[in-house]
Amino acid sequence: MSESQIWDNVDAYFTTHLARDDEALQAALRDSDAAGLPPIGVTASQGKFLQLLAEVQGARAILEIGTLGGYSTIWLARALPADGRLISLEYSPKHAEVASRNIARAGLDKVVDVRVGAALECLPQLADENPPPFDLVFIDADKANNAHYVEWALRLTREGSLIVVDNVVRGGRVAEADASTPDVQGTRAAIELIGSHPRLTGTAIQTVGSKGYDGFALARVLG
Repeated sequence: MSESQIWDNVDAYFTTHLARDDEALQAALRDSDAAGLPPIGVTASQGKFLQLLAEVQGARAILEIGTLGGYSTIWLARALPADGRLISLEYSPKHAEVASRNIARAGLDKVVDVRVGAALECLPQLADENPPPFDLVFIDADKANNAHYVEWALRLTREGSLIVVDNVVRGGRVAEADASTPDVQGTRAAIELIGSHPRLTGTAIQTVGSKGYDGFALARVLG
């Protein structure tokens, strides 16, 4: 049995017992696939992990940068109280349309606000609204701008908030100092920012599973 098959089998086992998709989540995946969205979203186990993080955090306000088809959005929004809010930023109008349908079918459209546009344009607009601080920020968009997204997350959070940056391993290339691709450079900049910023403490974890070899960074805002 290949290594990747072992990862798939273990992921399937964990999902079956700990993070089983319900109809709303399965439909979100089906509709995203039918609409031709790339299969780059989180797995069920990763979605459940995000939900648990938000629940442990006692989150009432969540910011997501990168909606895709709304699968991760549903997991996160389910951690919120009835009067909670989740703002999700999505560059592609097509993706946002699919996500909005998926979120509405899950009964979460009154909690979730999907905003369309480049995140680095939407974030200043969001800041101008002077919203209450977000308790958790999930960053899963274009990797070249990861450091900029972390900087914006700091502006929009409070002491004790969590920032999660997905897909930080980049196939192992994140450890290559001379890697020149924008995704690696942006990810390295984000990791180094988390490690050096006086208001952040964090770590990064490598993962394997049905999406292959990857990982995420987790940072806590200190003040």
